[in-house]
Amino acid sequence: MRALEDVQVDAWGYSDRELTPGTLFRISAMTGGIVVAAYPVDEGNPAPVGFAFGFPALSGERIWHHSHLLAVHPEWRGSGMAVALKLAQRERAVRQGLTRMTWTFDPLVARNARLNLGKLGATVTSYHADWYALEDDRAAAFPADRLMAEWDLTQPHADRPAPPARGQVALEAREHSQEPGATRLYLAGNRLLAEVPTRAETLPEPVRLMWRHALRDVLSSYLARGYTVTDLARSGHRAYYVLSKE
Repeated sequence: MRALEDVQVDAWGYSDRELTPGTLFRISAMTGGIVVAAYPVDEGNPAPVGFAFGFPALSGERIWHHSHLLAVHPEWRGSGMAVALKLAQRERAVRQGLTRMTWTFDPLVARNARLNLGKLGATVTSYHADWYALEDDRAAAFPADRLMAEWDLTQPHADRPAPPARGQVALEAREHSQEPGATRLYLAGNRLLAEVPTRAETLPEPVRLMWRHALRDVLSSYLARGYTVTDLARSGHRAYYVLSKE
């Protein structure tokens, strides 16, 4: 369990204050939580290089599993480890009799959206602005918005290829610019698209902040109107959230 602290440092550069401690993993694993770790099979070092962690959640009479952390060492990203960890976590939650799993992710991280929506088949029904306070000065910090993913564990898992970007466009980048264009909050089609930068971490912070606010406006507005984020579409090097409404 202590070694999973090192995985967090490797994955995100966390300080001691930000780490989820091994003692919490220990007690959670003994009281209904799920802790699964991934290890390289061809190396002498037995240290883990990825893990998933979650715990039972309760609201009224509903009980489900909330996945709090999924960490993968940078050298192992793109290896399929994240999917394998999530499926192992799913298997254990199903054995507990649970039928639903939730977790949060940053709307600006397209690779996580592809994992959660396309490779795992989760959907998003709610947007949470300023979900975490990641710095002492919250007013000056980059806002830590999150989407809440929901995974129906009663449905068979199927990795879906990224669909083409078809639908009414609610948000996309300005022509010949990295900045987002005007938001369109008046659309009423059954399938809408909202562009997300494929590598937001490489953009200047003022531009990332513009995308944060634009995606917040579009996604939160349409989710509140009954739309669901169901996939991440691709068009060349561009990526778009797919918002669907029955």
